[in-house]
Amino acid sequence: AVNSASSFKSAAGVAPRRGSGPLVPASSSSMSSSMSQRMVWVDLEMTGLDIEKDQIIEMACLITDSDLNILAEGPNLIINQPDELLDGMSEWCKEHHGKSGLTQAVRNSKITLEQAEYEFLSFVRQHTPPGQCPLAGNSVHADKRFLEKYMPQFMHHLHYRIIDVSTVKELCRRWFPEEYKQVPPKKATHRALSDIYESIKELQFYRSSIFRVPAAAPLSKIVENG
Repeated sequence: AVNSASSFKSAAGVAPRRGSGPLVPASSSSMSSSMSQRMVWVDLEMTGLDIEKDQIIEMACLITDSDLNILAEGPNLIINQPDELLDGMSEWCKEHHGKSGLTQAVRNSKITLEQAEYEFLSFVRQHTPPGQCPLAGNSVHADKRFLEKYMPQFMHHLHYRIIDVSTVKELCRRWFPEEYKQVPPKKATHRALSDIYESIKELQFYRSSIFRVPAAAPLSKIVENG
């Protein structure tokens, strides 16, 4: 993770200038429609899961198109939090955030929550139209709760729906157990940016291995009760 938003890159591999326009001309209706299909991938690392007392300590964001191609890599920021909050984390958080180096990075960071929200909001405004693109991630419902409380302006820009890879995971585990055995293993680094990449890779697997319609098979009819 880095403490600067200057490192995020567009699909072309070039760091966009702050305040630059969207990736596609806003005047094109077809391209604007394509932008509305984008997904805003987010992963948070927190001091815990208690929305009343825990805080965000790291956040990363990526934009993909509807085919899960990465269009832009956004800020990956570590947010400063007081020592007493870090010292009061659960043993799980102390162990994993300590091992990954995140705890010390939080102590060293100068970035505030307000600064982080500004950077992430600027990024999604640059690459997505307001109110149309969903939040995506793994167990992202938990991230959404923290974002709604601590970064409400960022969440206001997104669609109210979410794309949660963990939901797809649980359905595939039940409905396609043999295919599910081939899911790519995770490294479990518990760092925001690497977790997003693993989530995208996992959903790419489900799409290519399970979300397929056989060419010769007719579409099933939906039987309505009553």
